[in-house]
Amino acid sequence: MYPPPPPAPHRDFISVTLSLGESYDNSKSRRRRSCWRKWKQLSRLQRNVVLFLLGFLILCGFLSYLQAADQWKALSGRPAEEQKMKPEVPPVPPAPQKERAKPEDFPDIVPQKRLRHFRRGPPHLQIRPPNTVFKDGTEDDAKEKETALGNAQQEENTQRTIISWRGAVIEPEQATELPSKRAEASTKPPFLAPRIWKESGSPNERQKGVIEAFLHAWKGYRKFAWGHDELKPVSKTFSEWFGLGLTLIDALDTMWILGLKEEFKEARNWVSKKLDFQKNVDVNLFESTIRILGGLLSTYHLSGDSLFLRKAEDFGKRLMPAFTTPSKIPYSDVNIGTGFAHSPQWTSDSTVAEVTSIQLEFRELSRLTGNKKFQEAVEKVTKHIHSLSGKKDGLVPMFINTNSGFFTHPGVFTLGARADSYYEYLLKQWIQGGKKETELLEDYVKAIEGIKTHLLRHSQPGKLTFVGELAHGRFSAKMDHLVCFLPGTLALGVHHGLPADHMDLAQALMETCYQMNRQMETGLSPEIAHFNLYPRADHKDVEVKPADRHNLLRPETVESLFYLYRVTRDHKYQDWGWEILQSFNKHTRVPSGGYSSINNVQNSQKPDPRDKMESFFLGETLKYLYLLFSDDLELLSLDTCVFNTEAHPLPIWAPA
Repeated sequence: MYPPPPPAPHRDFISVTLSLGESYDNSKSRRRRSCWRKWKQLSRLQRNVVLFLLGFLILCGFLSYLQAADQWKALSGRPAEEQKMKPEVPPVPPAPQKERAKPEDFPDIVPQKRLRHFRRGPPHLQIRPPNTVFKDGTEDDAKEKETALGNAQQEENTQRTIISWRGAVIEPEQATELPSKRAEASTKPPFLAPRIWKESGSPNERQKGVIEAFLHAWKGYRKFAWGHDELKPVSKTFSEWFGLGLTLIDALDTMWILGLKEEFKEARNWVSKKLDFQKNVDVNLFESTIRILGGLLSTYHLSGDSLFLRKAEDFGKRLMPAFTTPSKIPYSDVNIGTGFAHSPQWTSDSTVAEVTSIQLEFRELSRLTGNKKFQEAVEKVTKHIHSLSGKKDGLVPMFINTNSGFFTHPGVFTLGARADSYYEYLLKQWIQGGKKETELLEDYVKAIEGIKTHLLRHSQPGKLTFVGELAHGRFSAKMDHLVCFLPGTLALGVHHGLPADHMDLAQALMETCYQMNRQMETGLSPEIAHFNLYPRADHKDVEVKPADRHNLLRPETVESLFYLYRVTRDHKYQDWGWEILQSFNKHTRVPSGGYSSINNVQNSQKPDPRDKMESFFLGETLKYLYLLFSDDLELLSLDTCVFNTEAHPLPIWAPA
């Protein structure tokens, strides 16, 4: 046996890599070669996936940059081409004189993260002289103006850091003020307002009936909902929408027209002392424009009180962030405290009626203040809609996207909700501007022809003329009560020289709207009516579905009765209006004060009150009834003023 061989001795080796002119220092070139080897080790599919994801991220970043750059450009001031552009402005009455608008009148809008918070010329024009102390409690207005002037001058001479009304900490430049004070200072000295009001004679018996109804409604609001948006008359409390005293502002000009000076004085005092727009609250651009801005402007024109113009200018400025969209089609909502504007949570669309039914108010605000930014913003919308494709013989879809500026949900055409007042404001802007803007008239006339071609039908057995709806080529015999604005608009157009056959259609539709009330057991129209197209012995012309039989105290029928009577002088329209007022008194009046919308117009015994009095009942319905019953046809003449879609009268711009 041999012994095992001894183990091999352990040897250590050292490997040395020599390179000419190079030194190893963990260099990036070696790491790059290592990364390249790993990349080459990936399969072709893996490499393609990585490249696709990388390209997608780059594309998203580029698009986000473009959108952010466009918004920043819109927020950082007027583009150079806008400054060079001088839009044609129709001649106006001797314009209110004021200082030239300064750049600081509209501070740069800086959107912020949305804050959480709780919770729609002519003869006899008179000129009110400047620096006049008015009656009806407006003496304190002069004191407010003097105080605001002193405060403004003091702040201009003081250099300090302030917090702007949009919440951003800024260092003020020369003559920079907080917006609330700027709104007051910018309207001094008091403007000279063209007057659309002249005193009328004593009210007749039917007008006294309207006054009594208004006072009963006002009693409930004053007692149970003072300073709040809307009265809940049955439960004797209130509801809030914007928290801005909506009913009170909507009713200001109605009180003036009805001659209720004591009630007006008390409401005016609330506006002076309590109405504050520096609130963290979202408002709907359309509803707040037609009710609040329109109400303040019309009350200024009726009373000559510059308090209402200062409030209107302040509020108008706070609505302007809604127009900072890529397409210049405004957002539907804006926070008047923070300046944050946005679309509804469920869509990026605005409704066509909303974005095209704010023009009367913003144009008039520009004319009064001398600041054209209001008018330019809304006229861009009008011109954009005019140039869009997707219409059907002048009829427009209901929705438009605020980002792209194009119509959405194409192929659906109606004169009801979401489209109605687009057609109304085409005509009324043309009238307001002195009948100079021919594109507006052309669009209106074309739309009326489109209605005749596509939406007009006759019911059975009574052959009532009605306006239905069209959805992707399929006709629906459905007509909203909102469509009853159309007879009055047609009659207004005929009064201003449009074709006589428009009056034939107006009278036929007026009969239909009257029958929508008369054929109901309560004498009040449902929210939506359906018409029979085929004769059936056991059916009336008008039928109502259970979900549509409520009545919201809407004004459209009596609005058109007012226009039809003014144009034709046919007293039957006054009689029809009187019937409707009696039905309101019988079925919607609440004994403790106020009127309530009802759930069932087909049950006269149990109409089932909904416990809500809409602000437009005082702002529109009762106002139109009072004007309908007037013996004085020059009371707010159709030749001197035009009513916005909330029945607030604004002056027609006279030739120079």
